[in-house]
Amino acid sequence: MMKSDIHYDVIVLGAGPAGLTAGIYLSRARIRTLIINEGTVGGQMVLTHEIANYPGVETTSGYQLSGIMKKQARSFGCDIVGNASLRELMLEGPVKMVRLSDGREYSASAIILAPGGRPRQLGVPGEETFRGKGISYCATCDGDFFTGKEIIVVGGGNSALEEAVSLTKYASRVTIVHQFDHFQAFEYAIEEARNNPSIRFILSSTIAAFHGNEKLQSVDIKNLLTGELHNMPIDGVFVFIGYVPNTEFLRGKLNLNEYGEILVNANMETGINGVFAAGDAVAKRFRQITTAVGDGTVAALAAAQYVYTFRQQKQAEAVKIN
Repeated sequence: MMKSDIHYDVIVLGAGPAGLTAGIYLSRARIRTLIINEGTVGGQMVLTHEIANYPGVETTSGYQLSGIMKKQARSFGCDIVGNASLRELMLEGPVKMVRLSDGREYSASAIILAPGGRPRQLGVPGEETFRGKGISYCATCDGDFFTGKEIIVVGGGNSALEEAVSLTKYASRVTIVHQFDHFQAFEYAIEEARNNPSIRFILSSTIAAFHGNEKLQSVDIKNLLTGELHNMPIDGVFVFIGYVPNTEFLRGKLNLNEYGEILVNANMETGINGVFAAGDAVAKRFRQITTAVGDGTVAALAAAQYVYTFRQQKQAEAVKIN
């Protein structure tokens, strides 16, 4: 077994709301904890323009909330490594190992997997070409680039409708394109979108292709009932059709479902001793910041219990040897 640079009680892979919550709970319980994140600390939460349903907080941004969580975790002694690139992961055995691309190696008695997800793409011609050149997956990041312009929002869930309303602060008109004749969002989100005079709807339709030269100029919209195609000039398109779990690196290492989501029990335990999972990468029905925080809490408490038991076993073995 390779020797690590530093040994921790628990390593958390992912610094979204689930991973940061786990770090807070574990470190406060005096469990030596390291959080490793491949991107910006905060995960997808950082990209949320406004959060108005987080209990105890009237309104905040995802960036602000993630900053508070990060500060809390560090205040209890949690170490955080951001913008890291994972090279190798060993989950089997009593000691788990993590090796980064820069050569740093860490070990731990337990691992919490909280890699989160990434925006799902439409997968149609022109999408890769105009990504960042008129196509966006983040209203918070790119909304102000479309001030006074006409844009399309693709999707019919809570995120799509809420972000469409948010984008009316910048765009002159927002057109929501959705593949069904009804929305999957909560009623409040539907009402807010329908009551906004700057929003119009194209239902039972999807975007079939993106067109342009240096930047996006138009899209082909296909009516899914008639098969009819029509080209619509547009300045920008925001895609909100769900997320894909960031679990490619876990294939063959533990149990995933057909969607690539991590299978866990009620204690956030995977099928491997000492390996837990939490957040949007876990197989579950609802994905919210609050559900990720709940997952992180349960995973942390379960991991803490595992570490305490592991310590007791080691102490008992040491006594027998002496």
